[in-house]
Amino acid sequence: MLNNLPLLSLCWLWPLLAALLLVLIRETEWLKRWLLLAALIELLLTLLVVWQFNPADAGWQLQEQRLWISSLNIHYQLAVDGISVGFLPATALLTLMVVLAGWHAEPRLPRLHFGLLLALQAATVGVFIATDLVLFFVFWELTLPPIALLIGLWGQGSERLFAASLYTLTMLAGGVLLLFAIVLLAINHADLHQGALSFSLPDLLATPLTLARQHWLFGLLFLGFAVKAPLPPFHSWLPVVAMQGPTQLTAVLLGLKLGLYGLIRFAIPLAPQAAEQHSDALAVLGVVTLVYAALLALRQTNLRSLLAYASISHVGLVLLALAAFNQQAMQGAVMQLLNFALIAASLMLLAGMLYQRFGSNDLLHLGGLAKPLPRMATLFFALVFAGLGIPGSSGFVAELLMLLGIAQDFPVLAAVVLFSALLAAAYWLNYLQQAFWGPLKQPALAATGDLLPNEAALLSIALLLILLGGLLPQLLLTTQAPAIAAWLQLIKL
Repeated sequence: MLNNLPLLSLCWLWPLLAALLLVLIRETEWLKRWLLLAALIELLLTLLVVWQFNPADAGWQLQEQRLWISSLNIHYQLAVDGISVGFLPATALLTLMVVLAGWHAEPRLPRLHFGLLLALQAATVGVFIATDLVLFFVFWELTLPPIALLIGLWGQGSERLFAASLYTLTMLAGGVLLLFAIVLLAINHADLHQGALSFSLPDLLATPLTLARQHWLFGLLFLGFAVKAPLPPFHSWLPVVAMQGPTQLTAVLLGLKLGLYGLIRFAIPLAPQAAEQHSDALAVLGVVTLVYAALLALRQTNLRSLLAYASISHVGLVLLALAAFNQQAMQGAVMQLLNFALIAASLMLLAGMLYQRFGSNDLLHLGGLAKPLPRMATLFFALVFAGLGIPGSSGFVAELLMLLGIAQDFPVLAAVVLFSALLAAAYWLNYLQQAFWGPLKQPALAATGDLLPNEAALLSIALLLILLGGLLPQLLLTTQAPAIAAWLQLIKL
């Protein structure tokens, strides 16, 4: 019976329908319950997709296709492969974590707030499943309004409107570049097929491009996705949003790196020769981002800005791994993207829990928290060490695979990766020592409540999944391997 269900369509339509049904509910408590139910159903739908997925098949699966705009040959076209399928439950789980983490908060305009969260989830899922480039672009742009409104209306900083404007303008600039690249691809297809336009990703992957056009295309796609990744010099929006926006939204932005996914799914395979010719430049940009952001993280005293720069540093590591163009580095990169949804997002949610209790994430106001908050300290330490790649965690597997893959093509840069790991240990241990060890800077903090049972359970589940990924990584790697091998064949043609 499941074979007849349009599972991928349901995965993005259900959150949107749940958001619309919020208008029928009056009481805030029932709004929360409906939001929780909607998030649980979405997680179930995405798990059904994983269950129906055949890991041995390297091609597109669960395909859905309908003609959408006939005059331009634009289709409503959805599919998943071994690279994208894991991001569906990751998105659903992260949204559920955000819902549970904010369960005791009372946001203004709760219907609008919850509706925007669900709309963002729907658009994000659409990004991962769309295989028509126009449809992908629609979903990509639809992530912008919910994020901008959530920052501007529910941000925690005094400059939240500036943060919302900065994010909006930056993303619109990147969107223009992506749209230009999509038009260029369609025109190239028409030139080779008697004027017939096509925006289908499988068709475009099979359509040859001259090297000159590939360079133009790769440049446009790379810049468009680099804005959202983010990569320097387009990274400034993330620290600003992390400080000014709501922590639940920032957890989503840290956990789901749509820009890096765009590089993997579109930029590199659509212009493979240009990408390979620029591999050295990509590697240099990756290692510069890795070290530069880590050095900036060393200077941060606020946990939210520290997490933002640490995230940018890890983006550099993933880009460096992608530039190696080998199986180990690519598998490590995809696994690291999934780790963001568990490790980085969980740490940002913990930052929000700290802020709710103390009104600050800055070391100026924190110190000696381990004794009055043992549960929070334990989970914080565990998540930090997972992020540092301690053996037994999924972070260790991802970073080891990336390091081995990088060492094959860039042995000198692999040494820089090891140096950056020392920088990461330095900025995290510095924050842990000052925030959790030593005497209490403010005696009143001793009366502050530790993590509530539901908060501790939420983060413990994330930690268990991190350990599962570290102890049984083949569950994930086996699913990815055929699709990644096929992806590499496109690059090496």
